Amino acid sequence: MTFNDGQNEVKFIGLLQDLVALNTLFKITFSKPRPQNKEIINLYIKPAMIKKELLYSFTYSYKTSNDVKNYTGDQFIEMLPNLLEEVFFNSVIFTETQELTLLQSKKGVSTLLSKNVNHILNIEKSHDHQKIRPISESSLWLKDVGLTGKNGKLLDKSHDKYRQINKYIEILSHILSEFQPDQVISIADMGCGKGYLTFALYDYLVNIKKVNCLMTGYELRQDLVTYCCNVAAKNNFIGLTFQQKSIQDADISGVDVVIALHACDVSTDMAIAKGIQSGAKYIIVAPCCHKQIRLSMKHNNDLSSILKNGILEERQAELITDGIRALMLEGYGYKAQVFEFVSMEHTAKNIMITAVKKSENKTERFTKVEKIKELFGIDYHYLQKSMEDWETKRAMTISNEQLNF
Repeated sequence: MTFNDGQNEVKFIGLLQDLVALNTLFKITFSKPRPQNKEIINLYIKPAMIKKELLYSFTYSYKTSNDVKNYTGDQFIEMLPNLLEEVFFNSVIFTETQELTLLQSKKGVSTLLSKNVNHILNIEKSHDHQKIRPISESSLWLKDVGLTGKNGKLLDKSHDKYRQINKYIEILSHILSEFQPDQVISIADMGCGKGYLTFALYDYLVNIKKVNCLMTGYELRQDLVTYCCNVAAKNNFIGLTFQQKSIQDADISGVDVVIALHACDVSTDMAIAKGIQSGAKYIIVAPCCHKQIRLSMKHNNDLSSILKNGILEERQAELITDGIRALMLEGYGYKAQVFEFVSMEHTAKNIMITAVKKSENKTERFTKVEKIKELFGIDYHYLQKSMEDWETKRAMTISNEQLNF
């Protein structure tokens, strides 16, 4: 059957409504992304029994990863028109006795094909064994920061943030694994914002790992500082405090761990410099924008013909900025790693740099920084300049002290 007035879509959705209403087993696939759908390649839906409730498991297939979300039958039916009209052209329903295919063209013409089949379908029950996450969905502070509702369940808008929180804790649980329950560790979280990840790390270290933790979140906006203080007090996070201070003004001398997540542009460099200067054993940053190097670049090399495209020059600036940050950390005796924090589908701010103080300074790294700056016509890198200014000031202080002595 071929129509261009939407009759086939109506029949297709009507059949799905009947299948859901009768709890009939079926599977469905969506394919051929529409032009406005730049990310999702395919979507696969199947029934799943989760906590004794029949839900529909959506597997979103991206270029580099898959993402699974579960919905009720009503939510599924409500999403159908958008999936068929805005996200995909084609879809196929598989029941135990029928295979129904909806094909839609760019001109709005649709074709509905049906054939009899003999499939054996089963309800997926493995979802009952949910992955144990470091931060439980039942954590009370999640409700206080607006990620879960009154019933203690994640809000629809909160799934990506919740996934990011747990990925963050999984990463830091390995990095900070050497800390023992009888130790007292101090952590400075620079530019903590609304504190999602700050609360998560404190909760994990203190209530799950039983580590004695003194943690301070630094934030410029007083309303957020007040907000975070109230959440910490409400959840009895007695070792967690917040201060209204900039990264530059924060006194973090002697701190064990320095964290800066999504601090804009050179604020990330400020946090790294503070960490190095304070002698922190761990420095963990997830950079945000990279304006300083982009504006400073005046390259004239073999890559210039490519970098004339703005988006490529922007990405090159990001690579250079974070690459030099890693080299600078290695120059000051840290073992630095740069990797993807979470998948790009969840946040574009997905690069993380971790550094662990391991050895003596590797000053040859500074020579490599100079060569990179020369190659791309970069006047200065903020982190390098900050550390040079600090070294000069420190040398003058030592000299004056020796003279006075």
